Amino acid sequence: MKSFLDEDFLLDSATSRRLYRQYAAELPIIDYHSHLSASEIAARKRFRNITELWLGGDHYKWRLMRMARMSERLITGDAGDREKFIAFCSVLPQAIGNPVYHWSHLELRRIFDIDTVINEKNAPDLWDEVNRRLATIDAWSFLDQAKVEILCTTDDPADDLKAHAELAQSGLRTRVLPSFRPDRAMAINDPRFAAYLATLGGVTGTQITSFANLIAALECRVGYFDSHGARVSDHAIDMPLPERIGSQREIETMFSRRLEGAALDEESVAQYRLGLLIALGRVYAQRGWAMCLHIGAQRNNCSRQFTGLGPDTGYDSISDMPISRGLARMLDTLDRDDLLPRTVLFCMNPNMNEVLASMLGVFADNTTRSKLQFGPAWWFNDHKEGNLRQLRTLASHGLLGTFVGMTTDSRSLASFPRHEYFRRLLCRLLGRWVEDGEYPDDEDALAQLVRDVCYNNAKTYFRFSAT
Repeated sequence: MKSFLDEDFLLDSATSRRLYRQYAAELPIIDYHSHLSASEIAARKRFRNITELWLGGDHYKWRLMRMARMSERLITGDAGDREKFIAFCSVLPQAIGNPVYHWSHLELRRIFDIDTVINEKNAPDLWDEVNRRLATIDAWSFLDQAKVEILCTTDDPADDLKAHAELAQSGLRTRVLPSFRPDRAMAINDPRFAAYLATLGGVTGTQITSFANLIAALECRVGYFDSHGARVSDHAIDMPLPERIGSQREIETMFSRRLEGAALDEESVAQYRLGLLIALGRVYAQRGWAMCLHIGAQRNNCSRQFTGLGPDTGYDSISDMPISRGLARMLDTLDRDDLLPRTVLFCMNPNMNEVLASMLGVFADNTTRSKLQFGPAWWFNDHKEGNLRQLRTLASHGLLGTFVGMTTDSRSLASFPRHEYFRRLLCRLLGRWVEDGEYPDDEDALAQLVRDVCYNNAKTYFRFSAT
């Protein structure tokens, strides 16, 4: 019987162990999509204790605690930090098979060098020992310890990027780059939409009274972000994309109606969002940026809890919305004008894996290896079986060797051991194929595959070497 989380964790063959140790383990990390705060990194934030680090905003852990019938007081409520930590530790042993169980223990070992099983019995001692070690760690320490070479944050177009400018002039070895996330410009029916247009207009020196004005303002901000090192945009696609593309006149009419105070119906919102995506896709292509599309989240399902706690608190799920026809139409529209940017398709619904992976070859060209990417196992898929399924699907329908690899999509500075988790699973799969005689034991080819998927491909694909 193997020991829990030993040096061969997830590595089930001699080949997988060799590949991981010799080629994957020591590679730097490129985390091209995260929700970390550049301001907190610039300020070299220190955490008051392990509860703030582990449970502050971590909806993965909150969901587990709720399913264990924990009171909300111990999750997001007014309980003391020590009490919350012990409550989480008491739940974790029940999470066998859940990635949070593995991630938590990996973080405990890699960040704090503590080899202890997390449970209610050990929780009081862990509280004391982890907090003692955490007192010497700031935001930069997390990045240095994990060997993070490039980290992309997620930023609103109106952000002044002051923290990024400060970090670019600091002594931090990690390059912290902004990413362009225009969710608030997409949310045309939001009651705060007009106020947001005023904010965006203020930072661009324009009055946004038309859809054309909005695109011009966003293009201006893309240029500003580009000057601060941005090379990636990010969009949430949480509703089906229509197959019919509205005319410029139709979208302008919708935009005017909304500014006059009318709420748009669902079809009109979809047409507006598609028009915005196409317009921005052209801008990204002209800048040489990559566009990340996060597809298929069904958000804020529990209205009672959403009213009390707000978004991103653990009440989202997987959507089964149709996407392929509208997505293909959007990509084809950009491709016809030779303005399709490099695009990463993140998929929330694993039932759509083959659908999206089979689209990769459709828009391939000679400008970039795997111009369309099937993004890494995302959110509810980011677990052992989900990662292996994503890798197998990509290998079956595309070129695994051109894959841009893992990103954390995390709000936690402690999340970088997830790259180790992914790298071990990649080597497990490659090793199994070699051991089963499905791929030759070609050391040079295997070493190149591992290095490319874990590091090289992301750096080249997102053109980070040019920043």
